[in-house]
Amino acid sequence: MRVLRRLKPTRLVYFASIIGSLSLWHFVATRYFEPAFFPGPLAVLEAALELIASGELGQHVSSSMARIAAGFLLGSAIAIPVGLLMGSNRFVRAMLDPYSEFFRFVPAIAWLTPVVLWFGIGEISKVLIIIYTTVFIVLINTVVGVANISPNKLRAAASLGATPFKTFVHVIWPATVPFVLTGMRLAMGNSFATVVSAEMIAADSGLGFLIYNSRLWMATDHIFVGIICLGALGVLADRVFRFLITRFAHHYGPAI
Repeated sequence: MRVLRRLKPTRLVYFASIIGSLSLWHFVATRYFEPAFFPGPLAVLEAALELIASGELGQHVSSSMARIAAGFLLGSAIAIPVGLLMGSNRFVRAMLDPYSEFFRFVPAIAWLTPVVLWFGIGEISKVLIIIYTTVFIVLINTVVGVANISPNKLRAAASLGATPFKTFVHVIWPATVPFVLTGMRLAMGNSFATVVSAEMIAADSGLGFLIYNSRLWMATDHIFVGIICLGALGVLADRVFRFLITRFAHHYGPAI
């Protein structure tokens, strides 16, 4: 009872919602469906424990997360400086804007077949697809961040004798950081979606491979294990990202 008193009402609602959903899932699965078509939470938990004991689930999780981390970090590292240049220099923006506007509407999965033909089915092709899906989200948000800087701030910095470098460090970058972080957070979600698509088509490991391959022997419980792992890892990655923002970037202003 003491533990319940210490919990905030929103926390209680949060956990009650999860418990209610699990209960509803169990009721519907056991009452209206066969386990092969819609397994209940206990069946999925049992399958997860089997996959963990065999080491198979750990292998799939590590493969997917390694690809996501590599593609997400490399894509962000490319998009941020390019976005800052496009936002700060109208000639650079005029030169690159047609390409960013065109390619951001082409889904990453559309490039999967050409990339596999060019680079094979190894790790490079999957990482490149995640880089592609990351770049344009972070890029657009960075450009918007620079464009939203008040001209009065730039004039004030110039009137005080600030060099272009100091203006960037003390005005442009701090004002853009919240937009950059928002773009990175959105891109992280897209990276999870993209890696699943890539692993379903060209991979021999990963959560996408687990989900797609399990259909061959109607292992629906394994499919649900892969889906739940993706959701849980996504929530965890988002929580870590929000913690890092709060811990290291709060002084730049509200980000997300």
